Amino acid sequence: MKETVVIVAGAGPSGISVSACLNLQSIPHILLEREDIYCPIWTKKSYDRLHLHLAKQFCELPHMPFPNSYPTYVPRKLFVQYLDDYVTQFKVNPVYNRSIESATYDKAAGKWLIKAKNIKMDEVEEYSSRFLVVATGETTDPFIPEINGIESFTGEFLHSTKYKTGAPFANKSVLVVGCGNSGMEIAYDLSNFGAKTSIIIRNPLHVITRWMMYVELELFKYLPYDLVDGLVLLLSKLWYGDMSKNGIKRPEEGPFAMKDKYGKYPIVDVGTVAKIKSGEIQVLPGISSIKDDEVIFTNGKSYLFDVILFATGFQRITKKWLKDDDDLLDQDGIPKQSYPNHWKGKNGLYCAGLARKGLYGAAMDAQKITIDIKKLL
Repeated sequence: MKETVVIVAGAGPSGISVSACLNLQSIPHILLEREDIYCPIWTKKSYDRLHLHLAKQFCELPHMPFPNSYPTYVPRKLFVQYLDDYVTQFKVNPVYNRSIESATYDKAAGKWLIKAKNIKMDEVEEYSSRFLVVATGETTDPFIPEINGIESFTGEFLHSTKYKTGAPFANKSVLVVGCGNSGMEIAYDLSNFGAKTSIIIRNPLHVITRWMMYVELELFKYLPYDLVDGLVLLLSKLWYGDMSKNGIKRPEEGPFAMKDKYGKYPIVDVGTVAKIKSGEIQVLPGISSIKDDEVIFTNGKSYLFDVILFATGFQRITKKWLKDDDDLLDQDGIPKQSYPNHWKGKNGLYCAGLARKGLYGAAMDAQKITIDIKKLL
């Protein structure tokens, strides 16, 4: 049994932020990460052309601003360098290849008991701590939906976490399933490399530009939430016009109301809409079934594809291993309480980076959690 004051589960941006803040306060802790590297989504599971969608001042981790030389919208390569510098400067030292199997609370001892599998050694290790911070993030386990006949597909299919660049898909017919920010940007990237690209858009979605996002975040400081959200919705309508003829319908609620209520982020357009309007990217409805290399859609039409790429997001398995928690997280691993009261549970349990507030939210959580732990100690 390895004992410490705090166990931090997950060494993504949230986890390394918590670890850095704890180190600055000299609070002993162990940071457990199931992969073999910190921030694996950024370091090895993201596509090459990815940039931060928010201006850099909204994406800084605690106690370390971005260098002045960095552009306003930081590309993946530079962000990974920033993460490298961050863990070095704050002496963040994760224990890798540890997959948490259970975390239970011992009321008599007043401690969390954690069992984690050492993946390399195929052994279960035990830890105990007074505090437990769930920092596993919103993007944990890649999700691929069940589709009738998918096992018969003769082409290639992959999740977006395996996609790097459109170069290998030149002249191939590619179907992107999922129209979130990753799906829309990957479709754009595929088209730029000469792939015959289609994307499924089943439900209404908001499309905004980077400058609209920036305006919204700045105006939130001075104006009521609903007013700002309505203004950005109006700007989007003026900028993009009616996109329904192109297969894109707008929701009635504002873009950030949708994010806060349902976790549906607005699309920060990188040029995909223009390609959809020009016909370079085809919009299709939902999939009915798959037979060999033929995909049949809900409108009765069918097309042949060489590749199906699933940008269908992630699912969280937190509640499978986190026991003795009825207050902090729901069954999907998302806080039950709304922001900004989402980060603290009972019995020394906390969560970081799960409030759908991006890197800014993760940084705020890390600092609040550390201040609270220090006060209790």
